[in-house]
Amino acid sequence: MSMQQNCLFCKIAAGQIPAQILYQDDDVLAFADIHPQAPQHILIIPRQHMAASMADLTAADAPILAKIFTTAQHLAHERGIDEKGYRFVTNVGKYSGQSVFHLHFHLLGGAPLGLFGTPTNQ
Repeated sequence: MSMQQNCLFCKIAAGQIPAQILYQDDDVLAFADIHPQAPQHILIIPRQHMAASMADLTAADAPILAKIFTTAQHLAHERGIDEKGYRFVTNVGKYSGQSVFHLHFHLLGGAPLGLFGTPTNQ
């Protein structure tokens, strides 16, 4: 497994930092966000450090993306948020609020979700 020394998510994937693990296999890890923005807020990451964000992906990344998306489907169903709806999002860059530069996706649900994306002064 490729790991970046100072990457928070790599350290979680390696078990060096504790997290509430909700799903894991050889390729993907899902854990509860420590600052949830919804009743269900799950982060889904590739175990291997890769692309800082979606903007860095290539066609070669398609297999891991498919696994991440099917993991999100599985977790949404398992957590009972699939029927009423959920949000599955990734942030790209500082202005979007991205703070960890290890590809990751947020699965949010469990309550009505408002619109977001209003510009803020940064």
